[in-house]
This record gives sequence, structure tokens and C-alpha cells, in this order.
Amino acid sequence: MAQGLHLSQRLTQSLVLAPQLQQSLALLQAPTLELKALVEAELQQNPVLEEIDADGDTDLTDREVESGSASETGDPAEPSEAGEGGESVDDFQAEFDRLVQLDQDWRDHFAQTNVPTRASAEDEEKRQFMFDSLVAATTLAESLLEQVRDTNLTPADLQVAEAIIGNIDDYGYLKASIEEVAAIANVAGEKILEVLKVIQTFEPAGVGARDLRECLLLQLEHAQQQDSLEYRIIRDHMDALGKRRVPEIARGTGATLEEVQEAMASIAQLEPRPGRAFLAQADHFVLPEVFVKRSGGDFTVTTNNEHIPHLRISNVYKDLMSQSANSAEVKNYIREKIRAGKFLIKSLHQRQSTIGNIAREIVKRQREFMEKGVAFLKPLTMVQVAEVVGVHETTVSRAVSGKYMETPQGVFEMKYFFTAGLQTDSGANVSNTSVKDMIAEIFKSEDAGKPLSDQEVVKLLKDKGIVIARRTVAKYRMELNILPSNLRKVY
Repeated sequence: MAQGLHLSQRLTQSLVLAPQLQQSLALLQAPTLELKALVEAELQQNPVLEEIDADGDTDLTDREVESGSASETGDPAEPSEAGEGGESVDDFQAEFDRLVQLDQDWRDHFAQTNVPTRASAEDEEKRQFMFDSLVAATTLAESLLEQVRDTNLTPADLQVAEAIIGNIDDYGYLKASIEEVAAIANVAGEKILEVLKVIQTFEPAGVGARDLRECLLLQLEHAQQQDSLEYRIIRDHMDALGKRRVPEIARGTGATLEEVQEAMASIAQLEPRPGRAFLAQADHFVLPEVFVKRSGGDFTVTTNNEHIPHLRISNVYKDLMSQSANSAEVKNYIREKIRAGKFLIKSLHQRQSTIGNIAREIVKRQREFMEKGVAFLKPLTMVQVAEVVGVHETTVSRAVSGKYMETPQGVFEMKYFFTAGLQTDSGANVSNTSVKDMIAEIFKSEDAGKPLSDQEVVKLLKDKGIVIARRTVAKYRMELNILPSNLRKVY
């Protein structure tokens, strides 16, 4: 058969999400802060939408605030041409003139009432101090470059130092090899090492190191502790130190077990990431989507509507629809924008309703958790909640993704309440999270001189009626960042 290009037709079926459905799913999945960004972007694209205060508008009925138009389905309502008193509401020039006059009136009012007063020297000093305090934080690279300028390096060496500093990451480690930096600076590797030695004397101590061992040694050299036991342990027994092999270190250094343990405690005080102090403080703020509060003997569930944008369809564009002077093309454009705006408003209300229904079902099934804590968390799947709420389990997954719930026991991610379970000897179900919490408590209360093995934890859990495999205990122990028993032993 000859090779070449051929045209052919094929009939297939595929699932394609409409743009409006994709928007609805995006709104459902987005946390509150992301939701505000999505709505603001839509406000920029759709001129018929406008945001109102959370308390509502006195000129709107409750139905208008909730739906954004006269009806939820069908074509937009066509209001009359004139507003109250026969005044045309689409007279843009008259509205603009009124706004200009109002702005001028406010300017005249403030000019008359706010008479400037002469500030005292003390007030001026305080004001200047506040402005001087508003400075940007210095980065690690900037700090190193400032220290380089205070050295006696030649101009050629300064360029080499800048190349080295450019390859030091935010934690203070040199991430490029000597050969790579030499190729960048177009100098010999010996020159790179020579300038690097100078940079490694800078603050913070340990900066410019190529690995953890070199970083810790540099910090001890800064403290003039080259002859200390700590220095010898890091220099000659780094692998044993990482595995906490105290007897091996004691034999290699000739020190006693007590001296080695004291030295290891001192090493633990060193900074493994010297550039940490220059990192920007990335505070992550959690805004709960749902609030659970105790009300008498029951729990009430409310959604966080305070930070959800409140939208409506602008009355100006409604009135433009009724103007006979507008062409059919203009009316069709406005009609499509109004329909898109109505769908967005409806999607926002549907989002809050879905999250609220899911949260109420979670609280209903996790009542013991709300009253007593993590140990009483019950197994729960998204399928169980979806069947009660009347949605698909994927909708539940999207609705709880990245959302948080404020409960009497603290703030938890909504996904936290969905967990598989284990069956006890009595036939009751216990969630994996509760079992993991039990394992953490067992390791917390163990004897440091005789740490428990995973098999011993299995036996302790069996005494409580929970049958679990040893490999499962090992898995949970690793998730809890707990070392094996041979590395936890303290001599």
C-alpha cells in the first residue's frame, strides 16, 4: 500500500463540558479567596454585573438580590423606559453631571472642615520615624553582595564572587558545582575555590556550603571550635551521626557515651539552613468556609457568606433592553451578558448550598468527634455523603477540596473527615485517623531507653481491640515522622 496523506470521516461520541458548566465547577472547587479572584475577573468581562454590599441594597427586593433579575430562567425582564417620576434612568449625561456635582460638593465640604494644623516637632519626628521604618527586607544575596564590597578582593575577583553568590540558593547552599561556576565566570576552578573560601567567612555562618557536613563545620569554625568533639564527630563520623549510632561514634572518637550525647545535643543547636533568616515570612491564612457551633445540645452549621461576592444585574442594562432605538445586535449582546450574569449568580448560590448540605451531613455523622475529639472520628466516605446530599461523589470531592471547617475541636480541612476505617473485635468501626492518633500517643509515652518496636505496637493495639498489620503500623509511623526503634534509642 502506498504511503501518503488520506482524508477520512469517523463518527464518535465524547463528553464535552459546556463553558458554563466548566465555570460552575471552577466556582465550586475554588476556596473563598480564589473565588473572589474568579468573580472579580468575571466582573471585568461582563459589564452587566455589579457587586453590592453584603447587607443588600434598600432599592432591591430580596428576590432581586438573590437572583439578580426578575426570573431565574428564560429571557431577562424588560423594565419600562422611565424610572420613578418619569425620569429616564439611562440618561448617562445627566447621571454623570450629578456625580461630578456630588464630587465637587464633597471637596468643598472637606476643604472647609479640615483646616490644616501646624504639626509639632515631636509629631513630625514620629511621622518621619514611621516612614523610615517602612523598608523592604534584605535578601540573602543582597546581604552577601554588601559584605563582598567590604573585602579587599580585586575587581576581577568581585565578578567571580558575584557569579558564586548568584548560584547560592535561598537556604544558603551553593547549588552549582565548581566546574559550572568556573565556566560561568570564565576562570580556573582554583580561583573559584579561593573566592568561595572568602564568601564562606561571611554572615550568616555556614553560607556558601556545598552540603550539610560542610555547612555545620563552617559554623563551628566561625565559633573557633575546630578542636572540639563536635567538630571531630561531624568531620569523621557524619554517617554515624545521621543514624545516631552513639556507641560507634564513642569508639571512633575515644569519648564516653555521655560526652558523645552532649556533643550531639550541641550539634542539634546548629542551623542546617543558614539562609532561613532571610526568607520571607510566608504566612498562610485559612479562611473557613463553614462554621460549626454548639447550640444547646445540638450543633448548628452555617456557611461563610461574608466573604462571598454579592452580585446583581445592573438596572441600567435592563433599561437599555427596553429602548427601541437600540439595534437588534446591541440587544442580543446585552441579553447574552445578562444570561451569563444570571448563571454566575445562580452558580454562586448553588455553591454555597452544596457546601452547606455536605457540611451538615459531615457534622451529623461525626457528632462524637465534635463533642469529644479526634479519637472519636468515624470512618466516612464521599459516596455515603453524596447519596444523602443527592450529588455525585466527584461533586463532593470538588466541594471539599481546599475548604476548611471551624469546629469546637479546632479548624480542620473538610477532607480530614473522610477516612477509611478498621473494624475492632467488638464489630465497631474506627477511622484510620483515630488509629494513627493512638499510635502517636503510644510512641509519645514510650520509654526512651527501650523504644517500642512496630510489632510491640501491634500487640498494644490488639489489647485495645484493634487488629492491624505490622506493615500498617510502620506506614503510619513514617507518616508521623517517627524514626524506627533502633534510631530512637537513647543510651
